[in-house]
Amino acid sequence: MSILLSRVIRALEKIAPLSLAESSWDNVGLLVEPPYPRPDSSRVFLTIDLTSSVLEEALADPKVGVIVAYHPPIFRSFKRLNLSDIKQAIILKCVAKGIGVFSPHTAVDSSVGGVNDWLSKALGAGTSRPITLAENPPLGHETAGLGRLFTLAQPAPLYTIIERLMKLMKFGLNNKVRVATAERHSSTSNELISTVGICAGSGSSVLSPATADLYFTGEMSHHDVLAALSKNTSVILCEHSNTERGYLSQVLKPYLENLLQNDGETEVVDVVTSNIDRDPLEIV
Repeated sequence: MSILLSRVIRALEKIAPLSLAESSWDNVGLLVEPPYPRPDSSRVFLTIDLTSSVLEEALADPKVGVIVAYHPPIFRSFKRLNLSDIKQAIILKCVAKGIGVFSPHTAVDSSVGGVNDWLSKALGAGTSRPITLAENPPLGHETAGLGRLFTLAQPAPLYTIIERLMKLMKFGLNNKVRVATAERHSSTSNELISTVGICAGSGSSVLSPATADLYFTGEMSHHDVLAALSKNTSVILCEHSNTERGYLSQVLKPYLENLLQNDGETEVVDVVTSNIDRDPLEIV
């Protein structure tokens, strides 16, 4: 294993221990360990999705030696490796070019200071706790767990909450989100929101057990939205990866850079985020 890859793995284990991941279904950790690492690499490349175009962006930079892809580019098993399959082609190119690939996914969702904590900060002053507390969390992550239930110090109208969230996730939203408004939060009733259930990505399974005035996530099915409304809970959706992407540049990049700068190694490593990674759906 290359020194760069080893350093990145050690740092990411501090940020988001893999023991916090939903290992029953998720595929996290080191996904590609190249046998012949890219020479003279000293750069880590962050992306939500490792698509073909994002990979070409990374490959065009000769300094990139490790890709941290939030969503695992290998999720289901392969029976063969052929260039005709887009997922397999991505992995083959990474191996051929000597680039390691690591995915933190649900580990960084659940971790203290992770994606869901980042989303919680957009809501202003208040208190936050996991919807489902992690079992036997590692040192430093005692309050880790699935989703977050945020209680606002000062209750606010639904559209005030929407404005706060859009300030956090400026890109990809075009100043619009999808909203299902419960009757009590309509313009006629305008009841204030005190509690918000938060889950990055696709949040139905995490949020549905939670009692909250509002659910905020990237995506939910039609019937899950109807189920929330039947509980008089409003829903804000802004598409799957829009709830995740800002975390890379605003939190993970500086955090990872700091750990790599202070890990006792002499070679300087820098961290960059993809310029072209974006949610496949646009709100127009």
